[in-house]
Amino acid sequence: MSQIHQHRLANGLILLAEPVAGAQSLAMSLLSPAGVAHEPADKLGVATVLAEMVCRGAGGLDARAHSEALDQLGVQRGTGVETTKLHLGATLIGDKIGPALPLLLDMFLRPALDESTLGPSVDLALQSLDALEDEPQQKVFVELRDRHYPAPFGRSSLGRREDLESLTLKDVKSFWKRQVVAGGSILAFAGRFDWEELKDQVGELLGKWGGTVPEPKETSPGQRGVVQQSAETTQVHIGLAYDAPPEPDPASILQRAAAAALSGGMSGRLFTEVREKRGLVYSVYAAYAGQKDRGAMLAYAGTTAPRAQETLDVLVGELRRICAGVEAGEFERAIVGMKSRLVMQGESTGARAHAIAADQAILGRPRTLEELAALVGSVTLDKLNAYLREHPPGAMTLVTIGPAPLTMPG
Repeated sequence: MSQIHQHRLANGLILLAEPVAGAQSLAMSLLSPAGVAHEPADKLGVATVLAEMVCRGAGGLDARAHSEALDQLGVQRGTGVETTKLHLGATLIGDKIGPALPLLLDMFLRPALDESTLGPSVDLALQSLDALEDEPQQKVFVELRDRHYPAPFGRSSLGRREDLESLTLKDVKSFWKRQVVAGGSILAFAGRFDWEELKDQVGELLGKWGGTVPEPKETSPGQRGVVQQSAETTQVHIGLAYDAPPEPDPASILQRAAAAALSGGMSGRLFTEVREKRGLVYSVYAAYAGQKDRGAMLAYAGTTAPRAQETLDVLVGELRRICAGVEAGEFERAIVGMKSRLVMQGESTGARAHAIAADQAILGRPRTLEELAALVGSVTLDKLNAYLREHPPGAMTLVTIGPAPLTMPG
């Protein structure tokens, strides 16, 4: 059995570390409560701009010097923005953590946030927003999440154009100072390390870090319903969402198994019924998306305009029909796929560092691979089918991009 070391600093920061047998690398995942749900309503995109600016100098070093110092240590790193967290991930050779960790943590603790880096960071955010027009599949999901989830939990990390264009350095610094704090932050490692040395170094570097922020609250329900974004194109992109258990709910593993049966690659029910048998789509899939206080099943289909309504009818029909029961063969393929993904995750120190950090954020504790495997192993065909019979899909949110609106099947 693997062990996940845990330590809570006096300032509220949670430190986690999972040894990975045979690994020479060490991965780090730092989450701080500065995700899109924390953004001011008139500053959408500030978290994404901050995520870029912390990569442009920190700890008294300018962008080039800081980058070169990490490159010389062989550190691969990157930042990202999630619903409630700002994320810094890094992977390095385990014995380089001593000199590398101060440089990495300075990105959150002492970023340069220089005026000269604001413009390029905003430009990159605007370019990503513009690129959305060339990525209709992504665009469907941006709109779908925004409409289905309650505000502010459906926000996109891409932000809003008018807010990005009016963003000032003062706005970015204010958001960083208010949100990038110790309370609510999680620092997770996976790979090769010495626990006592790591704990001491983290305590020395982060022990004086302070601050706390409340968790974001729901401000309004999702608009939901049916919406069409007009586009003069021969293709139609269909996005669907309906409510599912939140991640901490014990039923979430059953919902994941249902998603695996629906969308387990070329043998999944959606691929078989919608693409292989009927030739309606070039892409179709479904996935479970769990948050701390809510969950959803999301589905996508890409098709042609003449076959769009039929595609929607069949897609919705399959999402509803699965509640009549999963067959034994489908079930076995779904469970094997879920177990295989766990094995592959266990071979990646980066995946494990982020997974235990996310567990801590959502569940209040990390889970070992053995616990996750046992959870998947606890799913039986009878349990899954009983769950599906008792929990049919509720009202669906529909977003389409194409030349004409579609009608949601009754």
